[in-house]
Amino acid sequence: MTEAIVKEIEDAVDIAIVAGEKKRTRRKYIGASSIGDECQRKIQYRYLNYPVDPDKEFTARTLRIFQFGHEIEDYTAKWLKDAGFDLRTEKKDGKQFGFSIANDEVKGHIDGVICAGPANMSYPSLWECKSANDNKFKAFVKHGVAKANPVYATQIALYQTYMDLYENPALFTVVNKNTSEIYYELVPYNKRLAQEASDRAVNILTAAKAGDILPRIAQSKDFFLCKWCEFKQSCWES
Repeated sequence: MTEAIVKEIEDAVDIAIVAGEKKRTRRKYIGASSIGDECQRKIQYRYLNYPVDPDKEFTARTLRIFQFGHEIEDYTAKWLKDAGFDLRTEKKDGKQFGFSIANDEVKGHIDGVICAGPANMSYPSLWECKSANDNKFKAFVKHGVAKANPVYATQIALYQTYMDLYENPALFTVVNKNTSEIYYELVPYNKRLAQEASDRAVNILTAAKAGDILPRIAQSKDFFLCKWCEFKQSCWES
């Protein structure tokens, strides 16, 4: 009897989480957080709001992970402010700082800008915050963001470009969700990366407006990048 009640509670919570996600308005633009993805067709599908494969819908557990990530970002911002950094995370109206180009079809919202602080670094500086499990965290520590996660590196470069924060390195922080360790990295501006991402966005928008679907990234659906893609079925059966 007790197990049945517990299962009812679990199901009710999970259903509510998933239902809440489905009520959210889907993006009608290319987000800076995704332009660095290697597969342009995947980015195009997202821009066109293609439905994801039935078996790739976000589960309640995955959505909780995302939400915890947002909470971790808020805590990290507080810790930096408590340490004496003049970190601005939102405008006077309470909205995030961000940019919009290409008639609002490419947008990005930054985590914050550090205007001053106790560290001997150059200001103002873009602040970008992520959280990661232990294995991914160790990859950031060992390799740095450019190698450990090129999508994040591209996101940073775009923010530095379009927020006019390219003169000084960005502060990239990653919180280990297993141990609560924090990784700090100063990321110099990468103009080439930003230009490549901007060109990629233009290519995707041009193809979409022409009614063309960009080529697949691989010759086989068994390609490793296709394995977990939310559009694998749509892509390979079309």
